[in-house]
Amino acid sequence: MHSIAHPLADQAPRMKPPQKNALASRVVAWKKSPPELIAAFEKAKPSDPSVQSRPMFGYPSVFLNGNHFAGTFQDKIVVRIGADPAFAPGKAASPFEPMPGRAMTGYVVVPDAVAKSPARLRDWIGEAHDYAKTLPAKGAKPAKKPTTRKATAKKPRA
Repeated sequence: MHSIAHPLADQAPRMKPPQKNALASRVVAWKKSPPELIAAFEKAKPSDPSVQSRPMFGYPSVFLNGNHFAGTFQDKIVVRIGADPAFAPGKAASPFEPMPGRAMTGYVVVPDAVAKSPARLRDWIGEAHDYAKTLPAKGAKPAKKPTTRKATAKKPRA
């Protein structure tokens, strides 16, 4: 008995070139904060016992009543001083953009000269702490209620 082979059976299967995910092409890899920047930030944190330290975007940050008010981001220190800050030096600071073109309202980047001065950095983080005190506390997010399906009456089959 003879078997008839398909004419393309001996060729390697064709594979499509890998498609790049549109989102993956826009994602920029974030770099770790330098240890000396983290150390300066840690020394400048308020000693208020109600301030909590925990990461935001994977970087060291501080929160008051659930509100983020300061942290590191890559090679920068950022503080939250509000959309219309009373803190005069903060008005000249550049807005914080975790992604280019996506500024976080009320957050600014601490200038390098300030970040290198422990006393001035403490003042900036202190201003952010004072601003955070004016914000309402964030409560725990309510648990989602399980969805229930409405009973539907089935018509008897004829």
